[in-house]
Amino acid sequence: MSDFRGIWVALVTPFRAGELDLAALRCLVSKLLEDGVSGFVVCGSTGEAAALSQDEQLAVLDAVLQWVPAQQVIMGLSSNNLRKLLEFQQEIQRRSLAGLLVPAPYYIRPSQQGLEAFFQAVADAATVPLVLYDIPYRTGVRIERETLRRIVRHPRIRAIKDCGGDLETTMTLISDGNVAVLSGEDLQMFNSQCLGAAGAISASSHIHTDLHVLMLRQLEQGELAAARSTFYRLLPWIQVAFAEPNPAVIKSALALRGLIADELREPMQSCTVATQEKLRTMLAVIEK
Repeated sequence: MSDFRGIWVALVTPFRAGELDLAALRCLVSKLLEDGVSGFVVCGSTGEAAALSQDEQLAVLDAVLQWVPAQQVIMGLSSNNLRKLLEFQQEIQRRSLAGLLVPAPYYIRPSQQGLEAFFQAVADAATVPLVLYDIPYRTGVRIERETLRRIVRHPRIRAIKDCGGDLETTMTLISDGNVAVLSGEDLQMFNSQCLGAAGAISASSHIHTDLHVLMLRQLEQGELAAARSTFYRLLPWIQVAFAEPNPAVIKSALALRGLIADELREPMQSCTVATQEKLRTMLAVIEK
């Protein structure tokens, strides 16, 4: 069972001619493992799960599980239809996994009581650990601090991907110690680790993975100045990485390195020519 520490890559889903490109995925996963990541989040928002059928999501998951130990694989699970989500959860849980990443139900904006009931139902049905995904700008609903504190007391909820944007909530969750706090906003990785977060679920760590891993190692060893320097070296890339809707820039950067095709599922679009030029310039500078 994973302790959810370290850098977990929010994995892209490579496509070629509109179909899953599992060969490219295998090469990408292999490289990221060599660079020292702790694990992978499969079929999250960076993996364009909303544009994949359930069969495609399971195909991606099963492929990754062939190459990566189960304790290093988290699967995304999201829906605003609780009954269908629980059915898919059962299918996913036929496999061994480190955990399931579960956001609040999107679009319908349930009450705080409804959010508690939702996560209670998913956690009660869980046979693997859950990572709560707090990301109100995608779901349309904010989980209030005290609601979060009650939800994460469930013994099956072991971690939280923190994209809530509220520093006091982050510090409270870390101080409470009921769950491992994983930074979900790459610009906040350094800050969160200094406050005591366990790690990060990061999209930008597809590129310069070794530096992401090094920064966390430096912080764990108390090398604050060195870690700060590493983070500022990464900062220009992180800023460019989210200049357009994720994962457009990530995929363009990986394509520039010959790892995957620069292809997304509609309505997502590849990043603009202007961003691609900025990307090429930035990558050249940071690699010096």
